[in-house]
Amino acid sequence: MSKKRPSQQRTNLIWKKSVSRRELIRSLASLAFFSTIAKFPVPAMAKSEDAKAPYLSNQLLSEFNYGQVQLADDCLAKKQFTQTMSVIQSLDEDSIMRPLRMRAGLPAPGLDLGGWYDAWDGTDIFHEIERGFAPAHCFGQWLSALARAHAITGSLAMKEKMQRLIAEYSKIPAEKYYRGLRYPGYTYEKIVCAMLDAHKLAGQSDAFKIMDATTDTILQIIPNKALSHDEIRKLPHIDESYCWDELYTLPENLYIAYQAGAGERYKEIARCYLKDDTFFNPLSEGKNVLPGLHAYSHCNALSSAMQAYLTDGSRKHLQAASNALDMIQQQSFATGGWGPHESFVNPGKGQLLGSLTDTHKSFETPCGAFAHFKLCRYLLRVTRNAKYGDSLEQVFYNTILGAKPLQADGRGFYYSDYNFYGEKYYRYAWTCCTGSLPQIVCDYHISAYFQDPDGILVNLYVPSTLEYTNGKNKIQLIQKTNYPFEETANFTVNCPSPETFTISFRIPSWVSQTPTLLINGQRSKIDMSVGKFASVKRTWSMGDTVELTLPMSTRLIPIAPENPDIVALVYGPLALFAITDKEISLTKRQMLEAKRVAHDQWQVEGKVGRVSFKPFTAIDKEVYSLYVRTPG
Repeated sequence: MSKKRPSQQRTNLIWKKSVSRRELIRSLASLAFFSTIAKFPVPAMAKSEDAKAPYLSNQLLSEFNYGQVQLADDCLAKKQFTQTMSVIQSLDEDSIMRPLRMRAGLPAPGLDLGGWYDAWDGTDIFHEIERGFAPAHCFGQWLSALARAHAITGSLAMKEKMQRLIAEYSKIPAEKYYRGLRYPGYTYEKIVCAMLDAHKLAGQSDAFKIMDATTDTILQIIPNKALSHDEIRKLPHIDESYCWDELYTLPENLYIAYQAGAGERYKEIARCYLKDDTFFNPLSEGKNVLPGLHAYSHCNALSSAMQAYLTDGSRKHLQAASNALDMIQQQSFATGGWGPHESFVNPGKGQLLGSLTDTHKSFETPCGAFAHFKLCRYLLRVTRNAKYGDSLEQVFYNTILGAKPLQADGRGFYYSDYNFYGEKYYRYAWTCCTGSLPQIVCDYHISAYFQDPDGILVNLYVPSTLEYTNGKNKIQLIQKTNYPFEETANFTVNCPSPETFTISFRIPSWVSQTPTLLINGQRSKIDMSVGKFASVKRTWSMGDTVELTLPMSTRLIPIAPENPDIVALVYGPLALFAITDKEISLTKRQMLEAKRVAHDQWQVEGKVGRVSFKPFTAIDKEVYSLYVRTPG
């Protein structure tokens, strides 16, 4: 008998034996868990008087389609989207396919892309982490981004590139590619997302067939539940890195596959990978189990909890996701970022303050922002609570929008650095963040506006145009603004025939003075309470205008309640960074009296002289500090 590889020993220990798809589904169906959860009703909203419920009695909000929102050409978000997708579009297809073909033992023309993406697998991964760490790990994310970008732009070139790559992927024997892969579950989850997007957004007729074939294989390779990293460590493994697969993120896209008509089994499998015992159950009870967990992947797993609610009606999972985001915000930086060293911290223990000197890895930006955006969109859709829009906006303007651009050689922005001596820098080539960045720049388009039967909710103030059809009436909402550098956003409503509907505008909780809203130049008397949506219901006609002013001022945000004298300067939604290569000390009064001296620059007068402050989007190669020590 030949000696088994450690990875094969590990697989057999978990599954006991290889099982067929039919045997797996039979075993899943026999679990008592399914006999109860399958009886859950379609998601029902709690009564509005239930103060503990994180949801309202209103109907769920819907996302607009990717192609219904266009960002203005001159806005930073559109430039980032265009630049990022141009890199993905330019990648050689043989090079993209090379690690998949090599692992499958097929001819593999093309050059190595390098970095994590390569097929090389070293024996000492921690010294060779720049190469072959996760072969073809972001392949599915690039397919997804191409499908989304095609839906946004109508680009046939992006669609055709996606189609060619999917056709080549369908030729790869899944058993040979996934068996022994360091992160089979992680990589499979990206493929499921890709096939869902290809099917829905680009009309890929064989996407579900290809997804089914991969699923048949992957279920014989990965554990039959979402094991924690500690549980995997107790099993035979090649090295520590083989304990880091993220099976607990699988349910989100598996639930979506079921909703899209891919088959009942995807819902059954999704339920099996919900990380309930050690994660969702305690979170739903208000127990903070986040400290020490890998930050991005566990935030990402909260979207699986939201899909458990939307698909199975599990209010426990909704409560878990809502509670968890509250816990994340309690340990977040002033930018909205979280997870120094890629781990959640224990609030109240000074760990955020410690990170300002012991690491430059403060927030895993493209991946973390991608997960944060998804979670906030889910919770906003379910609750209509503007605080989730505020949280998305905070991360948008202060982290991901200021990421260094993706390079053709694979250098991508990974960490935002909040050290007292911070810098923007590139990490290894083709990391996880080079997969999530193309997806999130597409998702800007579905994060700005939401829809319900009554009309439109405006979530992000960004130059853009929304177009959709209501019956025979084509409605267009044009937004022009220089927000967040200016306080005003202007909207024009165009509809061929007068129509009655509601437009609701998010009034951020940071607004310190009374906001104003003018309709066709006349001040509206609607409720403009901060932290809520201000709703205007009227009969709109061609050319109607809305002018919304959200007064901005400076304020200070301490890094943590236990460290009130370590503060960040904030203007409106913008965190401002001190541009300095020295650790400085300013008084709180001096910081609050910051003067704006340019479009994206403020100055503070102190004993050390003038100190410039800039938002993250305006920083290039300067050394900076998000936080400043103030005399107690």
